[in-house]
Amino acid sequence: MIKIEIKNRFTGSVIFTYEKESASIKDAVVHACKERADLRDADLRGADLYGANLRDADLRGADLRDADLRGANLYGADLRGTDLRGTDLRGAYLRGANLYGADLRDADLGGANLYGADLRGADLYGADLRDADLGGANLYGADLRDADLRGADLRGANLYGADLRGADLRGANLYGADLRDADLRGANLYGADLRGANLYGADLRDADLGGAKNKEQAYLPIYCKWAHSIIGGKIQIGCKEKTIEEWDLFFNSEETYETERNTEDFKQIQAVYLAYKSYLTHLKS
Repeated sequence: MIKIEIKNRFTGSVIFTYEKESASIKDAVVHACKERADLRDADLRGADLYGANLRDADLRGADLRDADLRGANLYGADLRGTDLRGTDLRGAYLRGANLYGADLRDADLGGANLYGADLRGADLYGADLRDADLGGANLYGADLRDADLRGADLRGANLYGADLRGADLRGANLYGADLRDADLRGANLYGADLRGANLYGADLRDADLGGAKNKEQAYLPIYCKWAHSIIGGKIQIGCKEKTIEEWDLFFNSEETYETERNTEDFKQIQAVYLAYKSYLTHLKS
């Protein structure tokens, strides 16, 4: 007989024991879930849970760093505050799972099903979410800096206030996604579908929207690669602050600063200026 003990990650006390011939940690965890055992704060670091059926498991606060959860069934699992750094979750079924505040830094979630999952406040810094299904997922305030979301399905996802700085969203489906107040500085949205996406208040400085699909059907703020505002009757774009007359002279000249003329970035800068010009002119009329 082989005896497997699952211990508390903080105290080292045994929280579940499983005995069987040729028993494995996977057998122990699956059996514990079937018995509705309390696996909160369990030490499962590096565990081989490939393909395990962990449906509705309570793994709150567990240490699953570097565990192998490829193809695992985690439907409806409670993973609040769980440490999943570097965990392999490729192809895992996490539909409806609760990952509120979970640490998923550098986790591999390629092709995972996270439809309707609760990822509020989760740390997904540098995570691999290529081709993942995040439709309807709640990513409110999540940290997705430098995350790889190429080809991900984010239809109807809540990304309000999410940090997507430097994220790779090429080819992602953002149909109807809520990106209000999201930080998308330096994000790559080439080929992303923005139909019905709400980007009011989003920070799009240095973001690449050239080649994004259906921009005309998105709710977009006035944006360009530089910060812009009105300061005392002058219009500031980037580090340049000018009057309307001075901006008109610049745009009618061949002068160039950092952005080359006849580019998408330059057209956006000019569009921002024209919007502010119209606003100030109307106020003075």
